[in-house]
Amino acid sequence: MKRTAFYKFHESLGAKIVSFAGYEMPIEYSGINNEHMTVRNGVGVFDVSHMGEFWVKGPKAFDLVQKVTSNDVAALTVGQAQYSCFPNGKGGIVDDLLVYKYEEEKYLLVVNAANIDKDWAWVNEQNTMGAELENASDDISQLAIQGPKAEAVLQKLTEIDLSAVPYYTFTTGAIAGADDVIISNTGYTGSGGFELYLHNADAEKVWTAIFEAGQEEGIMPIGLAARDTLRLEKGFCLYGNDIDDTTSSIEAGLGWITKFNEHNNFIDKDYLLKQKEEGVSKRLRGFMLEDRGIPRKDYEVVNENDEVIGRVTSGTMSPMLQKGIGMAYINKGYTKFDTEIYIKVRNRKLKAKVVKIPFV
Repeated sequence: MKRTAFYKFHESLGAKIVSFAGYEMPIEYSGINNEHMTVRNGVGVFDVSHMGEFWVKGPKAFDLVQKVTSNDVAALTVGQAQYSCFPNGKGGIVDDLLVYKYEEEKYLLVVNAANIDKDWAWVNEQNTMGAELENASDDISQLAIQGPKAEAVLQKLTEIDLSAVPYYTFTTGAIAGADDVIISNTGYTGSGGFELYLHNADAEKVWTAIFEAGQEEGIMPIGLAARDTLRLEKGFCLYGNDIDDTTSSIEAGLGWITKFNEHNNFIDKDYLLKQKEEGVSKRLRGFMLEDRGIPRKDYEVVNENDEVIGRVTSGTMSPMLQKGIGMAYINKGYTKFDTEIYIKVRNRKLKAKVVKIPFV
């Protein structure tokens, strides 16, 4: 098992450590609800160094990234980031990712930890144009500082005006005594904040500086369990649950990252355009339980006649709403908002409604 450069902090803080994507990672510290509400109301820090980072460089960098990702890379200027996915050539998704335009001929692709090897093989296989590729996943540490107080905490540690770094843009500079840090206004919580990409050698001093700077704001370390409840309340997809090699971006409600411009000839473009125009037989939808209970992945979704009409992909008890919430692929005919559906929890049928996401 691998360990991130922050592992000793997790251990000393008494984190519950689990095996995740080949790493020993903190699942929780002080409890999921406490950590969740800390991020929603204040500021929390996540170690997300297990994520993968690929550099795509050279004169053919744009051509490769435009081919393998569904969003329109031509829309990016230097200093912008973009949420996207890798269509798999069979109507499914290899992974979802962030694309950073670092320089005119240099892009950073940030991929999911569990998919690093698969994604690296896929991007290399598609690199028929000869772009220069570098897998920097083991050389980069990543921290997500999230919550409404994140900017105020980080501003104490840098001369860069963080208020001048809008959502889904980034800058590179010095923070907390470390140079060449990518400071990105992105995150997976929906509560604002930044993600920092730094050299492994700088990891410990940056962690220490952030926690010192955030003491007054009640800063806390946050585990992967609260990361999951936070993203689910905002309706963000999780690869392996809500999207995978068998689901398309159109079915998943990710049409907004699937750009059918004339110049954007990405993998599966024609197939996905057909789905967009003709419709799909199932859609990923949010639902909220009206009965008491907690929905979980792979629970059946049924109608009032007990006929199976879908499958839960993610579910939890929302710390903010104190209700069971989730996402599910639901068959055509049941996907309209406010449609009454039922979630099968063991032998019980729990009443739920199809709702718009985000939940909060």
